[in-house]
Amino acid sequence: MRLQILGSGSRGNAALLWVGGAVVLIDAGLPIRTLTARLEAARIGHKAIDHVLLSHGHLDHARSAGIIAKRHGATLHCAAKIQLHRSVSRAPDKKDLPIGGSTVLALNGSQTDAPIVTTAKVPHDCEPTVAFRIEHAGRRLTLISDMGEPREEVAKALHDPHVLMLEANYDPEMLKNGPYPQSLRERVQGAGGHLSNDQMAVMLTRLVGPNLHTVFLIHLSEKNNTPELAKASAQAALARMGRTDVAVVTALQHEALPPIKV
Repeated sequence: MRLQILGSGSRGNAALLWVGGAVVLIDAGLPIRTLTARLEAARIGHKAIDHVLLSHGHLDHARSAGIIAKRHGATLHCAAKIQLHRSVSRAPDKKDLPIGGSTVLALNGSQTDAPIVTTAKVPHDCEPTVAFRIEHAGRRLTLISDMGEPREEVAKALHDPHVLMLEANYDPEMLKNGPYPQSLRERVQGAGGHLSNDQMAVMLTRLVGPNLHTVFLIHLSEKNNTPELAKASAQAALARMGRTDVAVVTALQHEALPPIKV
């Protein structure tokens, strides 16, 4: 498996995964022109995407999903509840994504040697929102974003990835003293909101297994966090576990990261 994060933050999220002969787009929340440009830069040609996975229906994750799936002839996998959303409905081939279950991402109609996606429901104010684990040939990628609070059952379901994409949305002090109105601050830090740096560290501690080699910190708020604060929280948590060997990388909103082997 090979992963490339195309962009992550409050303005849009998307990542590419090359796995088992398939190309999978994980979330498609970047504006269509931006997403198209970054796909072209990643050398994703005409009808090259086989599957699109959606974590939930908020626009910063689903904005371009339907049109990208239609252009590429890709199967769009999402919860049945969001398949009528305008951002999703254009996709001609949609498949229900099981909540708290697994599905196989078939290639050319075959499930032989195909990647398996396992989902876990996470607390967020978009119902439902799921986290993913994608497995193939003994390698595992886990993605957890837009999660209002740490949950032990989610960590147990998605434990011990080789690469982890984990939300680190805000620093509590920056949120408290930042520009957001009180109602929005309460939403962000509530059980239906996002993970703070400290909450991310709790989830990271629960998710770490012997195979983990890289953590990508995703969905950082541009106004209520900094890459330095998020990275310091993750590195401190890993150091307490004696895992200073694990690389910590902060994803960027305005440019893609280089690809990495899972």
